[in-house]
Amino acid sequence: MPESALNGAATAIPRLVDSVLKAHAGLPAVTVSWAQSADGAIAPFGGKRAVLSGRESMVLTHQLRSLHRGILVGIGTVLADDPQLTVRLVDGPSPQPVVLDSQLRFPDSARLLSRTDLKPWIFHANDAPAKRARELSRRGARLFPLPVGDTGLPVGEVLRALRRQGIESLMVEGGARVLHSFISGCAAHQAVITVSPVEMGGLRIFESDAEEKESLDFSQRVQEQCGPDLVIWGRLKV
Repeated sequence: MPESALNGAATAIPRLVDSVLKAHAGLPAVTVSWAQSADGAIAPFGGKRAVLSGRESMVLTHQLRSLHRGILVGIGTVLADDPQLTVRLVDGPSPQPVVLDSQLRFPDSARLLSRTDLKPWIFHANDAPAKRARELSRRGARLFPLPVGDTGLPVGEVLRALRRQGIESLMVEGGARVLHSFISGCAAHQAVITVSPVEMGGLRIFESDAEEKESLDFSQRVQEQCGPDLVIWGRLKV
């Protein structure tokens, strides 16, 4: 059943997120969001799936999704987690799902293709297999070809294309490479980080604590307990 209240979860953070989304103009306002272990890992090594968020912080994440017009992940997240990217735990509209997938590895079995409300928008390299693009289009996906440089799909071009399609706010949820590209490219305006009390070891967004400290340069920062997890909101200097 959808939950309209957070039931003891963080309360200030959704208001802070929403205030940044309303204040921004031009390109989409971007929120980067992820869950990590106490030692900074967002996933085990080897592409295995791990659930780090507790029930309360998961509800909070779904509430934050409902505040955004779009939600973006990389193809690695689709392959590892097969997410639906909906707001099924709260009342509110689901954002438009967006996937970065240079070579169109998007599987036919992905749950995003089975959604009846919003089919995925897929950004890919303009030299990706044309046959695969046609197959995904027939399944309802919308394809956006872009030139690809040494660092992958250009974040700026993705954001400009999304803004032209009416996406005024975007929540970026993963994976590590995608999150890193938005943060290091100064394309994110705020971050929401869920820190689980468990230690896991594994894949991190930043190579070192020093890089993380330099990259997450907050002009404002708030943290709240959310069930067993600590949720941190920060406004990034862009």
